[in-house]
Amino acid sequence: MKKIIPTLITSGLTLIPAYVTAEDAGMIESLSGHNMNGSSFLEKNNTTIGGWASGGITYASHNSYTNSNAPISFNDRINEFQLNQLNLFIEKAVNKGDKWDFGGRFDFMFGTDSRKTQATGWDNRLIPRNNGNSPGEGERFYDVAFPQAYAEIYAPFGNGITAKIGHFYTLIGYEVVTSPDNFFYSHAYTMLYGEPFTHTGALLSYEINNNISVTGGAVMGWDNFRENPGAWNFLGGATFTTDDSNTSLALSLISGDQSQTAALNTTMYSAVLQHNFTEKFHYVLQHDYGVMQRGAPGGEDDADWYGINNYLSYDINDKLAAGVRGEWFRDAAGIRTGFAGSYYAVTGGVNYTPVSWLKLRPEVRYDWFDANGAAHPFDDGTENDQIAVSMDMIVTF
Repeated sequence: MKKIIPTLITSGLTLIPAYVTAEDAGMIESLSGHNMNGSSFLEKNNTTIGGWASGGITYASHNSYTNSNAPISFNDRINEFQLNQLNLFIEKAVNKGDKWDFGGRFDFMFGTDSRKTQATGWDNRLIPRNNGNSPGEGERFYDVAFPQAYAEIYAPFGNGITAKIGHFYTLIGYEVVTSPDNFFYSHAYTMLYGEPFTHTGALLSYEINNNISVTGGAVMGWDNFRENPGAWNFLGGATFTTDDSNTSLALSLISGDQSQTAALNTTMYSAVLQHNFTEKFHYVLQHDYGVMQRGAPGGEDDADWYGINNYLSYDINDKLAAGVRGEWFRDAAGIRTGFAGSYYAVTGGVNYTPVSWLKLRPEVRYDWFDANGAAHPFDDGTENDQIAVSMDMIVTF
């Protein structure tokens, strides 16, 4: 197995030579010539159906007997293939004009990522499970989730107000759950441990002008559907984009109680600066900070976490891009990751798109941990660093 896995990944890396340019079409249309969104009914109703499948494999410098890649998540298994996401969606986009319009979106996900994106009180209860972490406890690695199910309303007031009501992905941070929208297969610690994934509630969005847009609303905490219905949080943000669209700054914040009974506040913000040095050379700087109340006044101290991520990517041609990510994540009390200290990671990889519906994402990643004590987060609690070589592929339908 140790020889097979690196060979598979190395083979993927050797696929980087030139290839044929294709239209921006999914696999079904490319192979069959049939556009599944080309029917008169879907076009008339401004409705799109689609999806993707993503899966990959990770080889790490350690050989954990549980095959766990923790604390790195999503690609959280080593030496075995993971079907991370089989995601299907239907979406009716609202027309932003001079009339009222109605739309919405519904997503269904199956795979190992599903159990990470479930909301308490909803899709986490659909399949009976025993989510133990020790061998023999029957942890369910493959599961289902409904990460988005919302209605959207457009009201032609001023420059137009869009309301999103239901269950939807967060607007906080840079990296996202959906595989096709990230450069790397693996995720940064800030995304994994410092930010929410989904919310349930309502958001209003408004474009003040061509440069500034704002969003704000009320949601029921982090990754929650109905477990704590009285624990309402404010979620909002603002985005500024320059006239040439080469630079943008997005600020977002969430604050509120995570439990209706305990009334313990959690507040965090994220700032994401994106800049295009040239048409091919791109840079992203992200900073997150969060703080969680852990006890009554005069009791246990509050716990905070924070991090800085840097991303550089270069489009070598229209099918091949190279990128690097450097990150630092501080979990001083171990409240987010279970280990008190600082996490550092450097990741380098490429995106190779031989045809419009297929993307390969090989990467090499080095992680190390600076502990406050004798903590060892890697290799089932025995190591403070590791090297991982990973690759996944994404097929869009």
